[in-house]
Amino acid sequence: MTDASTPENPQPQGTGQQAPSMRVLGQYVKDLSFENPGHGPVQAQPNIDLGIDVGATPHADGNGLFEVSLKLSAKATSEQTVLFLCELEYAGLFQLQTVQQNQIEPMLLIECPRLLFPFARRIIAEITREGGFPPLLIDPVDFVQLYQAQYQRAAEQSAQNGTGQA
Repeated sequence: MTDASTPENPQPQGTGQQAPSMRVLGQYVKDLSFENPGHGPVQAQPNIDLGIDVGATPHADGNGLFEVSLKLSAKATSEQTVLFLCELEYAGLFQLQTVQQNQIEPMLLIECPRLLFPFARRIIAEITREGGFPPLLIDPVDFVQLYQAQYQRAAEQSAQNGTGQA
């Protein structure tokens, strides 16, 4: 009896090309700040102002290594009182292998933050709870839309700079 099943991930024979891959080599809190200037009884639902920023820098060692940082900031206010300020920079070290040049930026600014976000979200929830408030559960983020909006803003800004100099 022979096994006629096919492998789950067949590699093309003789092409010598590997599929693109991404490895997470590490994740860490790079910076964390929580300020609690207005702790006291809150009568109404506070206003939460959220900020999200994503950045990527090549690692000095090269070899397809990149540090991707996800910065989350939250400011809660009630009427004129600032209840808390929370800022987190959560980063990961990623290694990209056999990724085409035109796919590196989207992979770093979409896929990597997507992997980091659940961990950063949990840290924000825990730190706000430890600060005496209900946990701040940030809604899931569409990093594709965030990337496209950032790309569009950059294109508009370069177009404005180009027409302003003519």
